[in-house]
Amino acid sequence: MTSNDTAPSRLSRKDYERALEPMEVELDRLARWARHVGARVAVLLEGRDTAGKSGVISAIAKVMNPRQCRVVALPAPTERERTQWYFQRYVPHLPSAGEIVLFDRSWYNRAGVERVMGYADEAQVQRFLGQCPRFEDLLVEDGLLLRKYWLTVDQAEQEARFAERAADPLKRWKLSPIDLEARLKYAEYGRARDAMLAATHTARAPWTLVDFNDQRRGRLTLIRHLLDSLPEHEVPEAPLALPPLPDAPQRERFDGPLKPIDSFSD
Repeated sequence: MTSNDTAPSRLSRKDYERALEPMEVELDRLARWARHVGARVAVLLEGRDTAGKSGVISAIAKVMNPRQCRVVALPAPTERERTQWYFQRYVPHLPSAGEIVLFDRSWYNRAGVERVMGYADEAQVQRFLGQCPRFEDLLVEDGLLLRKYWLTVDQAEQEARFAERAADPLKRWKLSPIDLEARLKYAEYGRARDAMLAATHTARAPWTLVDFNDQRRGRLTLIRHLLDSLPEHEVPEAPLALPPLPDAPQRERFDGPLKPIDSFSD
């Protein structure tokens, strides 16, 4: 879906938070279920620059134990990693039993940014497109719960987000020289995406496209789909009761050579 005259209006923050709250409870249940049954869940978040990957990852991860839910956002490969089998650097980051791993970009870099920006030649890209379905088939066959999402964003909306980042000192770090160069290659990225989807959308590891022109609505759509796509994850939970303290509550001690700094005052 792309933005058009019939697209729903932008979701307000109040409506977004109201809709997200019950999903956060379900995400907590999902995490407890994964730990209880030893499930391995890998969620791949892909899309153009500014699509909203970091935002939806934060929305999912913030209600989970960081020791159980990991976010993987790998830097550029090292010289050594460039000589390895392409998928090799990603395998150590796959989830173990009870873990949920959110990939902020993944092995699909080869089909996207590496192809468009010339970091991989055509032979490497075609080899990737041929091997990727087999690689993912082995993961799913071994029991990995793999979910792949592409976050769609129209060029006009992408431009607005680039402008916002450029104007906001707290967001300017998100704009790298590569991002600025890639901004001019919207059509090229679209052709690369279409080739990637055609080669790697399989029955065992399908792609799901989510409209992220409205990022709040997109987050809710993606999280709802993720929750519904996984097995029923209700796990009975024993009530937790805190026993009373044996003594009166104590204050933290500040005596000795170390002194606390003055408290902030406005």
